[in-house]
Amino acid sequence: MTTTTSYLRSAKTITVILAVLATVLSLSFSGKSGSADPGIDELRQRYSSGDRNKWPAPDLDESVKAAFKDIGTLPEMPVPADNPVNDAKKELGKFLFYDPRISVSGQIACASCHDPQLGWGDGKRFAFGHDRKLGKRNAMTLFNTGYYTTLFWDGRAGSLEHQAQFPVQDHLEMNQSLAQLEKKVKKFKGYRPMFKAAFGSEDISLDRVFKAIATFERTFPVSPKSRFDLFVEGKSDILTDEEVSGLHLFRTKARCINCHNTGLFSDNQFHNDGQTLFGSENEDLGLYNVTRQLGDVGKFRTPSLREVTNTGPWMHHGNFPTLKDVVLFYNLGNPAPVQKKYLGIRDSLLPKTSPILRKLQLKDEEIRALLAFLQSITTTPRRLQPPVDFPK
Repeated sequence: MTTTTSYLRSAKTITVILAVLATVLSLSFSGKSGSADPGIDELRQRYSSGDRNKWPAPDLDESVKAAFKDIGTLPEMPVPADNPVNDAKKELGKFLFYDPRISVSGQIACASCHDPQLGWGDGKRFAFGHDRKLGKRNAMTLFNTGYYTTLFWDGRAGSLEHQAQFPVQDHLEMNQSLAQLEKKVKKFKGYRPMFKAAFGSEDISLDRVFKAIATFERTFPVSPKSRFDLFVEGKSDILTDEEVSGLHLFRTKARCINCHNTGLFSDNQFHNDGQTLFGSENEDLGLYNVTRQLGDVGKFRTPSLREVTNTGPWMHHGNFPTLKDVVLFYNLGNPAPVQKKYLGIRDSLLPKTSPILRKLQLKDEEIRALLAFLQSITTTPRRLQPPVDFPK
């Protein structure tokens, strides 16, 4: 009897194990996160089907799920009701964007740090400003900046119109007072007909100056369709196998999708990714400098990854000269060492890295695939002819 009972128990145990294995196999073939991935041919078919419901499930942190929107093509550009777009306003904004006379020295324009031929950045770790002084952060690319809900690495500006005011007044950038800026632009009579064409009258004001610059930034540095966009719209052969594999890793094992989501490849949120550099000469507390909320220490706005291979060096401090360096840093789980001499002195400001981040265990070939995918959301740089003669 004992032998029979033991046999029945063993049989039940085996049945349970087989049921669990069947469930695991079922999840593997359904593309659930943490499971074995479908083959490359199936991934290509599902991702290029034009139906996101057929895409494998992303590997999402629980905190991300409620507001999550998957990657895809860029939506229509949002435009404020009080600053509609017209061609004359775009052209006026372009002239003001390139005009160095709006700085106190007459030598620094918006385009000095945001060059279309340098990915709408300047290619430097920190930008030069007034009197060749170095800034404290990397000049962010203007690519697709009209899609952001807040501007700057620390979110201090709530719109492009608001953002345009900061570099003018910053003593490390243009070092120009807003009152003097308005006087300068009014002095150039050649701007008057341009303001009339853009706004309906020749009146020149700070509000109109910044609305024109914002309109230019909202409409010119916008990404055309990338190979990724064409792929997810149905052009199934436009990505290589390595790029398709990288796309899948981006959404699953590499977990990039947790912050770099939506058609912008940014969640428009703020996260501490371990780069506060606490206790060093390059310490930057990020969003905390704006809000003074302890929970915001070390948080920075998620940058878009569109055009990312053209916008280096990377991160708010420009410390990463290659994208591979960035991926390797994330692969290690974003280590954030703190100098011990600061412990106990400034404990309340000790940065806490986002719990979303973790060691990824990516293999070399997976890192190469991820980098290949980032190429597929980068387009060929387009030239923009700057103004030759400025209004006198």
